[in-house]
Amino acid sequence: MTRRETVRAMKPTFAGHRAGQGLAALCALLLLTGCATTSGAGDANPDDPWEGFNRGVFAFNETLDRYALKPAAQGYRFVTPDPVQTGVGNFFSNLGEIGNTVNSLLQAKPGNAGIASGRFLINSTVGVFGVFDVATRMELTGREEDFGQTLATWGVGEGPYLVLPLLGPSTVRASAGLPVDWYTDPLTYVEEDKVRYGLRGLDVIDTRAGLLDQERLIRGDRYSFIRDSWLQRRRFEVNDGEMGDDPFAQDDFGFDDADFDDAFAE
Repeated sequence: MTRRETVRAMKPTFAGHRAGQGLAALCALLLLTGCATTSGAGDANPDDPWEGFNRGVFAFNETLDRYALKPAAQGYRFVTPDPVQTGVGNFFSNLGEIGNTVNSLLQAKPGNAGIASGRFLINSTVGVFGVFDVATRMELTGREEDFGQTLATWGVGEGPYLVLPLLGPSTVRASAGLPVDWYTDPLTYVEEDKVRYGLRGLDVIDTRAGLLDQERLIRGDRYSFIRDSWLQRRRFEVNDGEMGDDPFAQDDFGFDDADFDDAFAE
């Protein structure tokens, strides 16, 4: 998967797919709250005051991934040619440009809004509904933006780290932005339930398939590794790279920006 596909897929557009499973998620939360512990946590992390609870939700997500999502992703990769997988990822990435445009405008970033809207128009037409990423070949690239980043621009504090059922790593601020991101996702407005859920499922499985090769790079305590990496990447995005070079673009350890984003499925 390309950089934009992987990063976009970890954004809150994933939340719409889970809207119908809210009751089951809440039940799981109630069960997990009673048994969550901080085993293996080591020194307390000030960014993660709810670590015991978060580890319980993390264990639930990891079990779901191990027995359902990961096998489906492996099967999808086995039967789907690489060009088709790329086209699928491009299609969903293109839909994300609408949210990028809206949030760029809300953050007073007209330049990035113009790029995002331009990418959407070009890829939706010349790129055949976004299947081909023509805009990137034209060197028209911008930053990913979501409503959590918009809230940060408006001065809302990050809040504690939070692991969400099914959705994975987040913060209080990022979680607060999920409903708005859901409403800016075009798939939300697909009227036919079977089509909408089918597209959501394809998006999730395609994303998971693109992350299969990255798991071997996770070292030590899986929970802590994913938490610290996700927070570092998220802060880089919120600050528009002002913290320096992208820590996950490529470094001496051979990581790229997909290496840690599989946390949504853990």
